[in-house]
Amino acid sequence: MRISAKADYAVRAAIHLAANEATERPTKGEAIATTQGIPMKFLENILGDLRHAGLVRSQRGADGGYWLNRPAAEISVADIIRAVDGPLASVRGQRPEDVPYEGSAEPLQRVWIAVRHNLRAVLERVSLAELAAGALPGDVVKLSEDPEAWVTR
Repeated sequence: MRISAKADYAVRAAIHLAANEATERPTKGEAIATTQGIPMKFLENILGDLRHAGLVRSQRGADGGYWLNRPAAEISVADIIRAVDGPLASVRGQRPEDVPYEGSAEPLQRVWIAVRHNLRAVLERVSLAELAAGALPGDVVKLSEDPEAWVTR
C-alpha cells in the first residue's frame, strides 16, 4: 500500500487536534503546521477536505481555529484517509468487486478484496484518541512487533 503525503499529513493533523481535544479551544492551523512539519498551504487544503467530510469544524477570526467535529475515539485512521484520498483500496479507480476478471486472472479479484479487508482490519480499528494517547490496540501492536513487518521488500 502506498500512503500518500496527503494522507500521512492528514492523520498527523487529526492526531494533533485529538491531543488538544480536552482544551475545548480551537487549535490554530499554524500550530499544527509548525508542530507537525506540514506546509501551511497543504495543511489548509487537507483541513478543508476534513471539514467537507464532517470530521473537522473551524471558526474564523482571532479566536478561531480547528476542532474535531466528533470525539476522537469515534474517528478512525480509515475515516481520515478516506476523507483526503478516497477508498482505502481501489483497482484503477474502481471498487475491487466491480472490476471484471476473466480466465486465469479471475482469482485476482479475491486477492484485492482480501487486501482491502486487511487494510480495514487495522485502519478502522485505530482511533485518533488511541493514537493521541499512544495506546494502540493490542492486535495492532502485535502486528507491528513482528520483525517481518519492518522488512522492506
